[in-house]
Amino acid sequence: MSSKGGGTALTRRNYRLSSDSDKARATGIVNEKLLSDYLHHVFPSTKHGPAVASLRKPLGFQDLGSHLENLLSEGEPSEEIKDQPAEGRLGPQPVVLDHTSGFEGLLFVDDDLLGVIGHSNFSSIRATTCVYKGKWAYEVLISSQGLMQIGWCTLNCRFNQEEGVGDTPDSYAYDGNRVRKWNVTTTNYGKSWAAGDIVSCLIDLDEGTITFCLNGQSLGTAFTNIKMGPGIAYFPSISLSFKESVAFNFGSRPLRYPVDGYLPLQNPPTSDLLKAHKLLGYIKNVLCTAIDTQEDRLLETDCAMWSLHGEPTVLVTLAHIFNYFAPLMCKVYLVEDVLMNFLLGILEGGGSVDEHPLIQQLLDLFWLLMEDYEVNECLKQLMMSLLRAYRFSPIIPDLGFQIHYLRLTTAVLHHEKSRKYLLNNVLYPLIITFDVLRSVVFFYIKTPLRVKEAGLEELIPTTWWPTHFDKEGKDERECKDESADERLRRRAYERGCQRLKKRIEVVEELQVQILRLLLNNKDKTTGEASRYIFLNKFRKFLQENASNRGHPTALCPPEYMVCFLHRLITAVRSCWDDGNRKNQSSIRSEEAYVPPQLFYNGKVDYFDLQRLGGLLSHLKKTFKDDLASKANIIIDPAEIQATSMDDLDEDEESGAAQRPFGAAAMGGALARPSWLSSPTLGRANRFLSTAAVSLMTPRRPLTQPEKVKVRTLTVEQRTEEDIEGSHGNDGLLLGRPVEEPEQPVADKSLLEIVDGIVMMYNLSVHQQLGKMVVVSDDVHEYAVALKDTEEKIARCPARRSDILDELQKSQKVFSEKLNHLSRRLAWINATIYSKEKMLDVYWLLCVCIRTIEHADNTGSLFAFTPEFYLNVAMNAYSALKNYFSPANNMEELPGYEETLTQLAAILAKHFADPRIVGTDIKDSLMQALASYVCYPQSLRAVERIPEEQRVAMMRNLLAPYEQRPWAQTNWILVRLWRGCGFGYRYTRLPHLLKTKPEDANLPSLQRDLSVASFQKPCPSLLLQRHMAELLSVDKDMAASFLNSVLNQLNWAFSEFIGMIQEIQQAAERPERNFVDTRQLKVCATCFDLSVSLLRVLEMTVTLVPEIFLDWSRPSAELLLRRLAQLLNQVLNRVTAEKNLFDRVVNLRLPGLESVDHYPILVAVTGILVRILVDGDRQGISRAASVLLSDPCFQLHSIQHLLGEGAEPSSTLPAAASSARPIVGSLGSSVAPPIPSAAGNTGSTERKHFSLHSYTDYISEEEKHKVELMLVFLTEESKQAAASTAPTSEEDLCPICYAHSISAVFKPCSHKSCKACINQHLMNNKDCFFCKATITGVDDYNKPAC
Repeated sequence: MSSKGGGTALTRRNYRLSSDSDKARATGIVNEKLLSDYLHHVFPSTKHGPAVASLRKPLGFQDLGSHLENLLSEGEPSEEIKDQPAEGRLGPQPVVLDHTSGFEGLLFVDDDLLGVIGHSNFSSIRATTCVYKGKWAYEVLISSQGLMQIGWCTLNCRFNQEEGVGDTPDSYAYDGNRVRKWNVTTTNYGKSWAAGDIVSCLIDLDEGTITFCLNGQSLGTAFTNIKMGPGIAYFPSISLSFKESVAFNFGSRPLRYPVDGYLPLQNPPTSDLLKAHKLLGYIKNVLCTAIDTQEDRLLETDCAMWSLHGEPTVLVTLAHIFNYFAPLMCKVYLVEDVLMNFLLGILEGGGSVDEHPLIQQLLDLFWLLMEDYEVNECLKQLMMSLLRAYRFSPIIPDLGFQIHYLRLTTAVLHHEKSRKYLLNNVLYPLIITFDVLRSVVFFYIKTPLRVKEAGLEELIPTTWWPTHFDKEGKDERECKDESADERLRRRAYERGCQRLKKRIEVVEELQVQILRLLLNNKDKTTGEASRYIFLNKFRKFLQENASNRGHPTALCPPEYMVCFLHRLITAVRSCWDDGNRKNQSSIRSEEAYVPPQLFYNGKVDYFDLQRLGGLLSHLKKTFKDDLASKANIIIDPAEIQATSMDDLDEDEESGAAQRPFGAAAMGGALARPSWLSSPTLGRANRFLSTAAVSLMTPRRPLTQPEKVKVRTLTVEQRTEEDIEGSHGNDGLLLGRPVEEPEQPVADKSLLEIVDGIVMMYNLSVHQQLGKMVVVSDDVHEYAVALKDTEEKIARCPARRSDILDELQKSQKVFSEKLNHLSRRLAWINATIYSKEKMLDVYWLLCVCIRTIEHADNTGSLFAFTPEFYLNVAMNAYSALKNYFSPANNMEELPGYEETLTQLAAILAKHFADPRIVGTDIKDSLMQALASYVCYPQSLRAVERIPEEQRVAMMRNLLAPYEQRPWAQTNWILVRLWRGCGFGYRYTRLPHLLKTKPEDANLPSLQRDLSVASFQKPCPSLLLQRHMAELLSVDKDMAASFLNSVLNQLNWAFSEFIGMIQEIQQAAERPERNFVDTRQLKVCATCFDLSVSLLRVLEMTVTLVPEIFLDWSRPSAELLLRRLAQLLNQVLNRVTAEKNLFDRVVNLRLPGLESVDHYPILVAVTGILVRILVDGDRQGISRAASVLLSDPCFQLHSIQHLLGEGAEPSSTLPAAASSARPIVGSLGSSVAPPIPSAAGNTGSTERKHFSLHSYTDYISEEEKHKVELMLVFLTEESKQAAASTAPTSEEDLCPICYAHSISAVFKPCSHKSCKACINQHLMNNKDCFFCKATITGVDDYNKPAC
């Protein structure tokens, strides 16, 4: 079999000379003496004495084989010694996990039987080999830091789903998650472990002890006097919970942290190791020796400068060496211990990788002199060893280990043929398995949990944290009171952070170099360019993570995704700009976007991800005519009829049988493990391969470019031509719409990678960015606690030494915790929240915005856009605002204001876009817009969008609230008003100033809303003006909008009252003193909704009072009566003495913090003041008349606002003092007084609510208006009481019993008051009584007696 190297095309057999003619031909290059000297120099004998003379006889190639055999056999142990089993150990070699009988629960075991993942509650497994005498060790590589118990057990141990290793008498375990040791009972032991750590498990069966080490550091003896004797032998074992994963090393690879005196459970390949080191020494001799044929002498040379020139003497010599060396390099132990260390030694001198060409020459030699299967296996084992070494290396201050392994990886990937093999078969496999996550591992920089071991104390000797906070507990970043010592500490801390950042940047630069090698599209001499191999594997990687959510072996951890995304953005932008320099007509990476053709021409597979317009199968049927007319694309009828993924038959195996699988699919790699053939995974894989989820073009050029017929093509089938296109074929950009400019964007392969980057961010990166903010939040909380403790120490009396001691202990604990967290935060800020990472996320935001804008221009084809583009645009802005700020200033981002305006235009246009059908994405858009209007900068961006778009946005917001997410809509309108309403200038409610908002665990957009609710008011007068104009001009829309607002207010406040009744009853029952947390949250939400709806009514009545007070408008009187009815109900419920609302507020239950008198009473007061004080005379008169005529009106409710409330007296109107229960829009009578709950008897002494108490929130002018309103209503109520004549019950409306009969229905002639019939006809046309259809309503006047 011929090798396929880059040099002379010779096989290993070509170099074997077995005849005299061969000898003459070979030695014709150099004379026999020189050749003999050369071979003796390369292959020196280690023997001494008389035998040396015989070996110094002339040596030629015909004798080299036997000579080399003799050299390799020197010092080799005899066969008897090799076959002799080690004393104290029982079991087969090699040592693996016992996947046949030695396990309990459901587990996934890797194909090498060394990696394991828990797939049930608490699964256990042991090894195949046990020990009963001597000292033994094995290592466990921790891939996840969750609940696991690692150690030793005997054959008699019986485990189950609740009890594992360490829970039975003869088993012993260490648990680094809970930092404990287990042997039936448990005690504290050791340190906490993290992903990337290595645990060494040591057992001494001579002394009867068990010890554990973490990353080579002994944790101390864990167990002594363990059970020993006849019949007792210990197996390595582990118990692990769901999704936790580890990899064992029993000795199949060199132990990372060997311990003197302890042997690995598996025998090292001593004989092969000795041969490999000898052969490597011979190779080094060849590299360091040159032959001077002119002077017939040997020269010592620098091996670093050696190159393969094709000299036959050297090649034949190396061929003999590789005849023995190549088979050894297929064994993982020898590759890791011999080859990897040799290659690392070449790079030890420092300098760039390009300065060490020897590695490239050696790889050429490998491909030349080794069989293909040998070099493939050697490269695979080398790369896997580098992956493990990089991932499980300890973090040291200069990151030396990580840099060392990355440099060698870069050097190997510089070799074109090796790079392509590794890309195809090792770095991006079809399935990501167990302890090695393949190439993504190389782009991850793990965060240290143990700061001291990571060396951060030396790198950042001085720590700092904020010490100045405002009254709401927020950090004052620009504190003018900073002392000189604080300033020095802060600057020293910042210098330490910069040192750390520079060292991390070295690692990041090497990672980017690796990606740039993988993105090379010029290396086409040995086949398909690396970039296209990378692209197809990258797409498959995304498919696994997008489609197999929840499967532990396929998902890439989000912390890896974050680092991978940033390195990939840097590498792609670099390649993009390189292409732009060569083609000036293309756009720069700063202006990058993904053309809309990718979303509908089928060239890119988006798996089962949702599109804005719904499912792809539906879109293909619905928009086939639009595709033909706008993009010149004709859908293949077979594609339209293709079965959707959800309808695939689970039992259909034909698709799986036709798909390349196992070794064939992986280009010669090992077959997939048998457990991947389970029915569940088989079904998922069939979905991924057989579903018709995209439209693809044929590979050959199309004959009719004006109308292109498309068909499906899988990712594996694509070639460079399918991606980049040729001869009139646009490749990925097939089907350009007329709205899309003809200007070239970039290499089409880069466009698809950018599209994949956006998908990556949506899959898990954004969630991970939010999780890491917890460290910053912890620093803030501990800093506040430390400052509070120091203030208490300053105030503590000297005589209370006991209290002082406790406070000082707390101070010490808080300081130590802050020292640890501040150093850890420095690492996180450098690796995740640095300025460069912020620019990456900002670039991604701009890409999404430009992509959405271009897709929007295509009209109906916008429906093909994947939902994740809108999600990433919203989430990226949220991350910039909440995660990267205020450590980095958003305003310094290039083009920041313009980007804000563009995003505002997208949110304003698409939150009500009929082309978007998904409920979740609609809700997300609404929440994003609600958050957007809460901040001054983003609100001003909304005001900068074109007026036409602003008016359209307000029109959509004012649409009726039914059948849509009205709560978010109402929130948006409230934010536009906040700062203009009555007493509505607060940031937080008065009674909540000292509490902390509970928003840490909320989803991103909901957290945005929670945080936004505490921003300072920033009303928009411009958008208020648009709202006023719309409501004033469009009378029908105004009536419909206000009717829906009143309906929702009626519902929200009714629900709130019903819930607090249940809460009060639960609180009063002695046998049950708790209330469901969810019920409390729903109750508080209903209250908040009621307040926000009242604020919207206040805004409406302030901006457009004629809607209620101009009775020439249709429904104006009805709306005013409904408004008065609701306001009276709210006032009565909230202000009544010793009422239900008072008692629940006084309970101060967690979850009901926002429920208080102030927000709801001030909102009602604002409405009343506007219609009773600020209006014109006619309007005030109408409002007072309607308010006083409502049967629920009680003057003491108005008096309550100023603290003058009293029980109803004779000053009230007769209708209000009647004995019958008061029934209004809430549909139930006012609840009678309920006795105070136990423990709350003191609530009767609580001070009455009064606006006078809120001098910081209510202005003097506002209080004066309330006083005027009270005086006015007092006089009007007296006049109404004096002029009210007794009314017969026969003349009262039979519906409400509150007003006189004033309307008669046609044609049935039934009667009621106008208010009841008008309200009824807004939703129903049937008569109250006979269900006949009402055709008209006439005024009714009672005939004279």
